[in-house]
Amino acid sequence: MASKIREEKEAVVSQIKEKLGAAQVAILTDYRGLTVAEMNELRKKCRENNVEFRVVKNTLTWLAAKSLGLEELQDYLKGPTAIAFGLEDPVIPAKIISEFSKDHDDLEIKGGILEGKVIPIEKIKELAELPPKDQLLAKLAGAMNSPMAMLLNVLNAPIRDFVYALEALRKKKEAEAS
Repeated sequence: MASKIREEKEAVVSQIKEKLGAAQVAILTDYRGLTVAEMNELRKKCRENNVEFRVVKNTLTWLAAKSLGLEELQDYLKGPTAIAFGLEDPVIPAKIISEFSKDHDDLEIKGGILEGKVIPIEKIKELAELPPKDQLLAKLAGAMNSPMAMLLNVLNAPIRDFVYALEALRKKKEAEAS
């Protein structure tokens, strides 16, 4: 019986370790005081945005974090803990948790992990202020495209001017011929 429980705990530690290792961001929260309906609402928002929100045991999370070299995470593993795992975009989970905590005082952000480094609550709030990854990439593409379009316009100018000059010459010849 004891070995079965141990195996189950080892499996949970392994799952948490895998998620912490794969996540671009993991945000630790204290959910004490939230109703079941509020927790379900938060989970739904997370699911809609490909973010996993999971209640975890502190000791098992500590074991997973320790095996990843994230010993500083221990400071945030006090009281009830739930983690929002963002596997795709680090900004989206930060926005969801920050906005939800503004509307629900009982949800407290403890800290988190961003790309393998433990970060404090202030960094999570800064992350929540950023636009999502796809918007940043679109802005970057637009910024890179603008100089190329201007260069193309400059390179085409002599050809365009030559065509205009030929057209003006043709019209002049037609006028002289009539």
